[in-house]
Amino acid sequence: MNRPHKGCSIVKILMVGDIIGEPGRNILARRLGRLIETYEIDLVVGNAENAAGGFGVTPKIADELYRMGIDILTTGNHVWDKKEIIEYIAQQPRLLRPANYPESAPGSGLIVMDLSRTEKVAVLQLMGRVFMPSLDCPFRAAKREVARLRAETPIILVDMHAEATSEKRAMGWYLDGEVSAVLGTHTHVQTADEEILPKGTAYLTDVGMTGPTQSVIGMNKEQVINKFLNQMPQRFEMGGGPCVISAALVTVDSSGRAQSIVRLQVKDTEP
Repeated sequence: MNRPHKGCSIVKILMVGDIIGEPGRNILARRLGRLIETYEIDLVVGNAENAAGGFGVTPKIADELYRMGIDILTTGNHVWDKKEIIEYIAQQPRLLRPANYPESAPGSGLIVMDLSRTEKVAVLQLMGRVFMPSLDCPFRAAKREVARLRAETPIILVDMHAEATSEKRAMGWYLDGEVSAVLGTHTHVQTADEEILPKGTAYLTDVGMTGPTQSVIGMNKEQVINKFLNQMPQRFEMGGGPCVISAALVTVDSSGRAQSIVRLQVKDTEP
């Protein structure tokens, strides 16, 4: 654990992993408030690109998640799956799409939130290109946008939405010392490699998913198995069983250096 700089205050940020459909939203409705209270969270960020039946997010669902206590929603490659989100994201700055989309795309890839008179926290969303849709270079976009954000605040969290662990890991090293945390999303399986890099950036390859555990990354396990066996088109539905909130808790001082990063798995016995 890093030692806070003398005179620095502490900010606690909770990053909730990919929220999967109604099961993921339901466990958040039951458990998020207690999590915020228990850990004295200052800011909650959640990835919502799978919040609407596993594919995309709608305005109604985004608003529902805000009411639960999530302050900022990030997305990823499924951001445009629901057409009604296009107009909404252009008007709602707390719903982010990857910053390496073209500037002409609706919405924004970053936001700066005022937590108090003295503290601001920025969130930046990026999307990888390995095994993913072709976008602008996330590394160049990161360098450009982080320079802009650091003019406002040194406390910056990056959601790196990517398939390849190597690309996420590379982004962590690339931004070490420039941002407070680089946290991966998209693959829905929480990794066990949380650490604070040498220059003070908290890192985790994947935060994991918030949704049903008796599933294949949130989807009905029998349907997914049939897809692998038969290689035929298959419409996937939500998986079932008990749910889990996968999250990461990052503590940052006002200089922007991460002091700690802790993986969380909050399991629910309710289906």
